Amino acid sequence: MQKVNLSAVSEFVFVGLSDAPEIRLLLFVLFLLIYLATMASNITLLVAISTTSHLHSPMYFFLGNLSLLDLLCPTITVPKMLGALLLEHKEISFSGCLLQHFSLIAVVGTEIFLLAVMAYDRYVAVCHPLRYLSIMSTKLCAQLALGTWATGLVNSLLHTSLVFTLSFCGPNKIQQYYCDIPPVLALSCSSTHSRELVILVVAGVLGSSACVVTVVSYICILLEILARKSPGIWHKAFSTCGSHLAVVCLFYGTTICTYVRPSFTYSPHWDRVVSMLYGMVTPLLNPIIYSLRNKEVKCALKRVISQV
Repeated sequence: MQKVNLSAVSEFVFVGLSDAPEIRLLLFVLFLLIYLATMASNITLLVAISTTSHLHSPMYFFLGNLSLLDLLCPTITVPKMLGALLLEHKEISFSGCLLQHFSLIAVVGTEIFLLAVMAYDRYVAVCHPLRYLSIMSTKLCAQLALGTWATGLVNSLLHTSLVFTLSFCGPNKIQQYYCDIPPVLALSCSSTHSRELVILVVAGVLGSSACVVTVVSYICILLEILARKSPGIWHKAFSTCGSHLAVVCLFYGTTICTYVRPSFTYSPHWDRVVSMLYGMVTPLLNPIIYSLRNKEVKCALKRVISQV
């Protein structure tokens, strides 16, 4: 097949949603409610953290960053999906698809590194409680947060350049409701093997590095708990780390199922289900998980809601 320039494909069409009118309306209402609940819960959590003085600590500073990412993640994809469901406008321009892809990968990558930083923060809190504030200083927290955002952006820039510099000269129908790596790669009429290898290596190195930091932090926490043998230490450690550990398992589980696999195992139907989980459900559950396990957060949220 003769290859043409990238300009040969000026737009993509999302075909990952049901064509039945009654199902579309039901999905629109369902996803709209989930999106509004996600926005409300994360905005409320951000307001509670920023307006409550005793929540101005490293742990809640990073939690605020996580809530900001959970606001951005569905906002990148859901409004376009809702428009496709309600107005049947399923087209997206090539540049719009590129921007959506870049933004989403940046947010997902930043969240991976942020969860690793939050795991290190929990390690310091449990293993070095007396030096916690001196180690996790305001300057270090700002540097760590800035580093996670910068690394996520650089990682996304590399992935986006590898995907969207391919030749697209055939079908332009994306088997998904947003521009993601596997369905976009499937539309290329160029050879994608070398690009896929680079993407897997880069994602593997960066993702595994963040995962190692997270795992090592919790191994050190576990060893510290076993070494102390003091009464109530398990309950205290779980109350300190339980929420973050639950968020880590939820995020890594859905992300690994979607991205950490070769393209020949790509299944549009399965990927749509999994992407719904990490793209919509996970940002909704994160503030709920932290609220249920933390009395300080619950009190701050009640105060904000009562004021509203």
